[in-house]
Amino acid sequence: MIQVTDLTKSFSDKKRGVVKAVDGISFTCRPGEIYGLLGPNGAGKTTTLRLLSTVLEPDSGTAVVAGHDLLNDPGGVRASIGFLSGDTGLYRRLSAREILRYFASLYGMTGAAFQARLEVLTGLLEMGEFLDAKTDKLSTGQKQRVSIARTVIHDPPVLILDEPTAGLDIIASRAIIEFIARARAAQKTILFSTHVMREAERLCDRVGIIHRGRLAAQGTLEELRRQFGSPDLEEVFVRAVGLDPAFPLHIKTA
Repeated sequence: MIQVTDLTKSFSDKKRGVVKAVDGISFTCRPGEIYGLLGPNGAGKTTTLRLLSTVLEPDSGTAVVAGHDLLNDPGGVRASIGFLSGDTGLYRRLSAREILRYFASLYGMTGAAFQARLEVLTGLLEMGEFLDAKTDKLSTGQKQRVSIARTVIHDPPVLILDEPTAGLDIIASRAIIEFIARARAAQKTILFSTHVMREAERLCDRVGIIHRGRLAAQGTLEELRRQFGSPDLEEVFVRAVGLDPAFPLHIKTA
């Protein structure tokens, strides 16, 4: 489970002064559930995920991830999560298999245990055709599948995924979305950020609408539709954050 309580993070900007990237947000994500952070670019989604993965330290507030306190036991948090960031890189001269073997070894997974896990992920992420190709020869979608496999090679109970389908074509996106859905069926706790409405509707059990670092609303899709009086998720977002309907959201509907 992920339990977030009043998490806050500010940054200094030469032009704007102190900017609250995350402003006192609280939410819960349970096993077997996908909680989606939905918002435009710059809303605070990535900063939130980086805080929960211990890449950044919060100014105030805290979280408990898989039973580990974010501030008091960051090592326990890191051991319990698979974190996919938007700027994850791969070693260009290594094959997908070599990269996955290396990261598995960091978790003490070698030999038969690694081979068994590799076979599972190769099937789930459809990597068989390029498993032994150098990653600098792979397409963007293939690289992202390797990145996700690297993220979950140790079979963590919690997945934190920052826009995992960004920039991918329909086929690559579909494979990754299906993998995330299977992870939910396996009772993983999944925190998932996106600015694509269709992904939120297809994947998320509950959604937090984030705007200017704050949660403007959260709940199931049906709860949010009832609350804001619209079946259209984009309209729900506009009403939740109090924007003019003509405001350019930079949120994709498909």
